Amino acid sequence: MLYGCRLNRFTRVSASACNVKPPLNIVEATITRVTGGSQRSKPLCTVFVVDTNKQPLNTIHPGEARLLLNRGKAAVLKRYPFTLILLKVAINDPVVAELRIKIDPGSKTTGIAIMHDATGEVVFAAELTHRGQQIKSGLDDRRNVRRGRRNRHTRYRKARWQNRRRHQGWLPPSLQSRIANVITWVQRLARVCHITNISMELVRFDTQLMENAEISGVEYQQGTLAGYEVREYLLEKWDRSCAYCSKKDIPLQVEHIHPRSNGGTNRISNLCLACEKCNLAKGTKDIRDFLKKKPELLKSILAQAKAPLKDTAAVNATRWALFERLEALGLPIECGSGGLTKYNRTTRELPKAHWLDAACVGKSTPEQIEVTSIVPLLITAYGHGCRQMCLMTKFGFPRTDPKEKHPKHGFKTGDIVKAVVPSHLKRAGTHTGRMSAKASGSFTIATKSGMVPDVGKNYCRKLQRADGYGYSPRSA
Repeated sequence: MLYGCRLNRFTRVSASACNVKPPLNIVEATITRVTGGSQRSKPLCTVFVVDTNKQPLNTIHPGEARLLLNRGKAAVLKRYPFTLILLKVAINDPVVAELRIKIDPGSKTTGIAIMHDATGEVVFAAELTHRGQQIKSGLDDRRNVRRGRRNRHTRYRKARWQNRRRHQGWLPPSLQSRIANVITWVQRLARVCHITNISMELVRFDTQLMENAEISGVEYQQGTLAGYEVREYLLEKWDRSCAYCSKKDIPLQVEHIHPRSNGGTNRISNLCLACEKCNLAKGTKDIRDFLKKKPELLKSILAQAKAPLKDTAAVNATRWALFERLEALGLPIECGSGGLTKYNRTTRELPKAHWLDAACVGKSTPEQIEVTSIVPLLITAYGHGCRQMCLMTKFGFPRTDPKEKHPKHGFKTGDIVKAVVPSHLKRAGTHTGRMSAKASGSFTIATKSGMVPDVGKNYCRKLQRADGYGYSPRSA
């Protein structure tokens, strides 16, 4: 039982509030900050704490968390983010520090920071990596298989695009997943700490200005092809010759510089002209591999081909949808521009990083930001499995048995496990990480040092259930 004055040292709950009353009858409590203690040179993250009713309290130092665990006064509620739950201690109306969660949305990676506005201390930081491109690739593969079967007039699923309507505000699944990831983590963090405000970078990229710095006025209404057809524009741009062999007066074909099969687009900047021989020779190769023996030609082609704007378009398309979803959570939202974020970061002499950009979002950013003790948590979205029933050949025919139920021997792919393998076995040692479950009972564990295959189910202990994400702390 956790009674008396020593409770204050580890939980920051005043002893007068607890005294000798039974824990469940506590009416008042004051959460105070612990000062002093040993100073460590190695950066350490603070630890989230909740009471027995899962009510968030103030964060504590990892050393204090270790003492609570060793003395049996707390247990691990979640491993990522690391959260303790106090045993048999309930606090009614705790007074806790008001925290602000700050978000820097990105196409591939979103920065998240939780900050104490009064002190400028960053309590928690994370970088969330999205899986938008993986979702798009999966949808493309499925579409290609179905179209292939239709073209061969074999058994197939009928096209259903003609009888569907997109609702207002519709976004493709690859963009919806980005929004869902951010909302999921805002809600998760709100359950383990007292978040009262949200700051979000609401930025709109001017894609035409990014392509042409001199654009102005009515030119915004005139695209790249103003006055041209696509083919005529390409013929004039590439001087009516093959971009690879420079031959003229021969039939030319429209060629994708960055192949569509590898993520290329149909933007004008990604198109060139090529003769049939060069087009077939290049195929789906990367242009750097195809022209590695002609560096000067490669340099000239890449100079004319501009960088794709897919990531910019993704941020522009999701910014208001994300704002509306965050607004629905009922917390006050502060919005800031990308220029203000950069100004805050440079004036405070902070390096470039997604989580540091998040800490500098908005006008509420304190003059001094304390980030020396923070190790950001790297979060990677993996999803909750695939709905595909079985794997297929390149012709679209099943090549595996139908997919079975997810749990295998009480484990599921994505679980965080700890395996202690005896010394006489091949995979001897202690392995902790995200595991891949197999029906044979021989699992594969992804650890910091690499993949550890063929670990028996009897040596594995589950630390955290699969939640669709993978975790790894960034090395200091």
